[in-house]
Amino acid sequence: MMSNEGYSDRILTCRDCGQEFTFTSGEQEFYASRNLTNDPSRCPSCRAARRSGGGGMSSSRPRQNTGEYYETTCADCGRPTSVPFIPREDRPVYCSDCFQAHRTSRSGGRSDSRGGGYSSSSGGYGGGGRSGGRDSRGGGRDSRGGGRDRW
Repeated sequence: MMSNEGYSDRILTCRDCGQEFTFTSGEQEFYASRNLTNDPSRCPSCRAARRSGGGGMSSSRPRQNTGEYYETTCADCGRPTSVPFIPREDRPVYCSDCFQAHRTSRSGGRSDSRGGGYSSSSGGYGGGGRSGGRDSRGGGRDSRGGGRDRW
């Protein structure tokens, strides 16, 4: 049983809805037992909505979409395209049509999307180089047998 010694209920303001909520002494003791040093910034209902996908960024998304796109030219067809990343001089960037063509030709009939390169709805990086973005040990695997090499 928790003792709640040294803790007293505190009133906090939710950063999403602006409503005040109580950070109870029991919750404070729980946070302390888990070495959580920051107070909650959302009320329980906004926290629940965020967890259920009602707001904010899901943990399954790898990056935040800032809405910023960069204009560039497709390395294959020369058509102007826009991409959600800063193009680098040393990597070819393809429009979505050319990227799909490169991806299917590299995959050799595989159904997964681990063919290397960057994919987006409007364009992406190509595999580039002799090895198609994979290591030279074959199969596109690192020495542990799973995943892709880091670059």
